[in-house]
Parts: sequence; C-alpha cells; structure tokens
Amino acid sequence: MNRLAALTLSLAVPALAHAEAFTVNPEAGNSGFSAVFDAVLGERINAVSSAVGCEVSFDEKTGLASGRCSVPLTSIQVDSDATKSEHFHDWATNKKSEAKDCKLEAVFSSVKLGALAPEKAVPFSAEIPFTVCGRARVDGGKEKVTGTAVLFPPGTYGDRKTIRIRASVAGFDRDAYHIGPRYTDGWLARVQKLAKVVAEKGTVELSLFAKAK
Repeated sequence: MNRLAALTLSLAVPALAHAEAFTVNPEAGNSGFSAVFDAVLGERINAVSSAVGCEVSFDEKTGLASGRCSVPLTSIQVDSDATKSEHFHDWATNKKSEAKDCKLEAVFSSVKLGALAPEKAVPFSAEIPFTVCGRARVDGGKEKVTGTAVLFPPGTYGDRKTIRIRASVAGFDRDAYHIGPRYTDGWLARVQKLAKVVAEKGTVELSLFAKAK
C-alpha cells in the first residue's frame, strides 16, 4: 500500500469506526439513473438505467456516509432508441475502449447525511468527484450533489434496514468529461451539425435504495 492510500485509509477509519454496510443491488430494478440534456435549438435527450450499484458505509452516530456508486455504460439507454444509445456509448468511450468495460462512477467520503429519522426526508448536499470511463472532469473539479435521505426501519420496506436516497446533479457538463463527437474517432465530420442539436449540460437524477447487509 502506498503512502497516500495508507493516509487516506487512516483518516477514513476513525470516522467510520461504527459504520454499517449498505448495498444498492443493480439487479433489483428499484433504483435508477437518469440524465436529461435539453438543447434550446435541438433535441431533448433522456438517458436512463436501472442498473445502479453502490457499496456504502453509514455511521448513524456521526451521520457520515462513504462509498462508491456506478452505472455500467452498456445499461444506459437513450430515448429507448438502439441507435442513439450506441452513439452515446461511442461518445462516452471516444471509441478508444469497449463500452462493456466502461462505467459512470462516483466515489465519496465522509458525506454528511446527518441524523436520519424513520420515514422522514432529510436534506443533504455534497461535492463529489465523478468519472466516466475512468476520466475525471478536465478541470479536476467535483459535482455539487443535492438530495434527501430517508431511513426505513426493518419491516417498513422489506426485512432489512433501508436508506432511500434521491439525489440530483444540476448543470452536469458532458463536455467536461470529453463525452461527445468532437472527441470520438469517426465523428469529426458530424461535430458542426450536432453542435446545437445535443445540449452539453444537463441534469442527472439518482434514486437509490440501499439495504443493510
């Protein structure tokens, strides 16, 4: 283990000493990802997936959550259209890697969810780094995530403790992650034509059901 990784682990362990492990099952079908890009002079694009997976540690004492969530690129469908979905997969990978090996991912540490009350929505906000096919934002920045968290005790939403999280990222800039035709082999001739058709900024929404392990 290198020194940076060791330092990160040493800082994270005290905060999560009493943390409970939760997981979002990507095969359950009750969690979802959506991204809407609405161009003023073009199309309204809606990309969706129900294959969101997360591993989360939550400490009820401190109200802090850490973990990782990801969405496989191949699970994302655009406007329920196979051709549009394939084009998006090309744009995300820049045709430099296989779509099946790509994912959209967020890794977070010590996010303050606060004291969760049974069946009561608690607001939160955080700055979280995202990656697309392993690429971070070109400016090294993070995304502002806002949302709510609700605690469901055992017996109210299944037999295990569950945290429902609804989160939103406004102004998600796909160009900041080099998602687009101008970065993709074979698409250069179409860049000018698509410049105003597909918006560069959109809104990402996540609806997650994290169950205690």
